[in-house]
Amino acid sequence: MGIESLLVANRGEIAVRIIRAARDMGIRTIQVYSEADVDSLPVQLADDSVLIGKPPSTKSYLNIESLISAALDIGADAVHPGYGFLAENGDFADAVEAAGLVFVGPSGETIRRLGDKVTARSSADAIGLATVPGSAGRIDNLEEAKPILEEIGFPVLIKAAAGGGGRGIRVVCNQEEFDRLAPQASTEALTAFGDGGIYIESYIHNARHVEVQVIGDGESVLHFYDRECSLQRRRQKIWEEAPASCVPDDVRMRLCDEARNFASSVGYRGAGTLEFLYDSSTHEFYFLEMNTRIQVEHPVTECVTGVDLVRESIRVCDGNSLGRSQDEIVLKGHSIECRINAEDPANGFMPQPGTITELKIPGGPGVRFDSMLYPGYTVPPYYDSMLGKLIVWDEDRPSALNRMRGALDELDISGIKTTKSLHQALLKDINVVEGNVHTTFLDDWLSKANIQ
Repeated sequence: MGIESLLVANRGEIAVRIIRAARDMGIRTIQVYSEADVDSLPVQLADDSVLIGKPPSTKSYLNIESLISAALDIGADAVHPGYGFLAENGDFADAVEAAGLVFVGPSGETIRRLGDKVTARSSADAIGLATVPGSAGRIDNLEEAKPILEEIGFPVLIKAAAGGGGRGIRVVCNQEEFDRLAPQASTEALTAFGDGGIYIESYIHNARHVEVQVIGDGESVLHFYDRECSLQRRRQKIWEEAPASCVPDDVRMRLCDEARNFASSVGYRGAGTLEFLYDSSTHEFYFLEMNTRIQVEHPVTECVTGVDLVRESIRVCDGNSLGRSQDEIVLKGHSIECRINAEDPANGFMPQPGTITELKIPGGPGVRFDSMLYPGYTVPPYYDSMLGKLIVWDEDRPSALNRMRGALDELDISGIKTTKSLHQALLKDINVVEGNVHTTFLDDWLSKANIQ
């Protein structure tokens, strides 16, 4: 293996996850940190650590020059971007490779091609992968949108061409709303991603969000089946499952094969996820975008396939071929992940920075908690609110739901408010239990719910 030391260019629970995977592979780890993260768990677990700047992410985790300097100064062989921050920044990938280091992910060219939703749609169209009807390219002014809106009709989604995480998205039902909200979406996208480009697509009512995990070695690609991520608050995922219970087996195989073919067509290297809108009434699916990185929700796929996706992605980016065939990847059981955020669901999801006074982590068969928490840790106010992910596996979905109920009851994070109570309330809802949800279900549910 060529990689002997790996710099983790991220923070929080994903940094912990990468460090543990690298440690299992015998790779030395170097954790970067801002002044706000000096006492963080990743810093404690890594073999070495490097201070890269002040708390604001623009002065630390988004500073390409500081990250490259840190990697070179400490003798790293490779850089892992995790997710968020610079994980889907083609310039960062190029800078890492220009410095003579291995980037654990696809090339900068691939990131730019697939990270931009418009060019990704074009790549999908080129191989016949169905996409949601919409604009063929970026829209730079409102006049360009009018003939497209006349053709596809309202309602439509305005979406940012770059980035993700629900930023720059608006649902519009008429021309007046479009004229008012399109500039807002562009401005939000520019602020979040440095790119104000937008595009539009038809809005599919009660659609479900289904995605396919892939890993490629630059020549071959494997899929690791599907996940459902329809439970979203303001287009931010909060609950994920694998496999997607709404997808029949024959549709699942077609979906996964087409996702694999798409990734193969671009010579994909590393871990990636293809996201689709799925219409469960017609069993049709439509390509949305490809995330060129490891996903937050990767643990549920690991649970149902038995494959360590983080370790496998490091292997292939180190120049190794995929170590198995598609037939060797077999689905077993059902897995659910609940994101535990430092937010108060009873108070408008107000962020909850503060000190963890007590922590009890659930255990037992089929229970996993990916987190950076420990008693006495102070959650800083500068970054994403996610504290960790509670993941369960069992032989089928009803059993997994029961196991999640018990795991949530056992989980105790004291000192700050968290979204644990939200998940406990969702587990009592008959629609969630029966899997009758869609991408706007949670926002509608929250408008009527009384979460304590």
